[in-house]
Amino acid sequence: MEGKKPITSLWFSTIFSIIGLCSNLFAFYVLVNASRKTRSRSRSSFLIFLCGLVVTDFMGLLVTGIIVVSNHVTQFDWQVFDQNCYLCNFFGLSMVFYGQCPLILGAAMAAERFFGINKPFSRSATVSKKRACGIVVMVWCFAFFLGILPIMGVGRYTLQYPKSWCFLTLLQDSKNKLFGLIFSFIGIFSVSLSFILNTISVVTLCRVYHDRESVQRRRDSEVEMMVQLVGIMIIASLCWLPLLIFIAQTVLQHPSGELLEEEIPRSTEKFLLIYLRIATWNQILDPWVYILFRRAVLKRVYPSFKSRPSVVSLYPTITASLRRKFTQESVIQ
Repeated sequence: MEGKKPITSLWFSTIFSIIGLCSNLFAFYVLVNASRKTRSRSRSSFLIFLCGLVVTDFMGLLVTGIIVVSNHVTQFDWQVFDQNCYLCNFFGLSMVFYGQCPLILGAAMAAERFFGINKPFSRSATVSKKRACGIVVMVWCFAFFLGILPIMGVGRYTLQYPKSWCFLTLLQDSKNKLFGLIFSFIGIFSVSLSFILNTISVVTLCRVYHDRESVQRRRDSEVEMMVQLVGIMIIASLCWLPLLIFIAQTVLQHPSGELLEEEIPRSTEKFLLIYLRIATWNQILDPWVYILFRRAVLKRVYPSFKSRPSVVSLYPTITASLRRKFTQESVIQ
């Protein structure tokens, strides 16, 4: 009876992919317009990170969506159609790459905002869009290197239940366990680092926001960026932590003696599929953080949220000459 009740659907996969692609395209349009209008160096760098995140989410949905929908339409047999596992390896690499990139980019964005808010005067004047682009490319390269580890022999990608997608395997051998732990540890570490840095940044902004000397000079641009960053962090945590923790727990547990060497419990396969579906919602929800939590939208919800001078409001005791110099050299492009 189990084989007669498909747990995947062509229409669900298609609608899911279309909604995600359209959301990311709209978010990219919003970010490009915002990038053209901004004159703040810190905000320009932040928008580069957001654009990198949108492009990553869009391509992840496009690549995996094409394969999944094609499988539903043609009903091809992976074991016959892909005997050399080329497509399976590509699909698995894509899942790891497009899964890890948002988490690592989120940590990089949290670090950038942490230094930008807590130690703005220690930042070099060379911090620019070019450097932000370089960091995004470095994150992509690292995630790609992580994705090719199974192809290089550290673990392997295998066909997953219900035989329609590929991912890292949870078989209980040393190499697969090692890759599973690497994948889950990097993801959990990225989310944890984002949480710590964002918490410190939010506390700093709250302290400044209610400071008597700077209450009339609130850093609305920094507040907007932190609201977006916290939203990204919350979504990533809710979507990815269940899968990451499940993978870590599964590879660390002792294998059951009732199973064959190349066999995984059906309950484990089903839970992996459920948690993976939850994780993929990250690519749909992310763009709505940029779309909804913009100053243009926040001003309508909270009319007193107006633009005010930014950077040096954290440090009102600085001399006027230093404030002018820092504003001219480090903020205005």
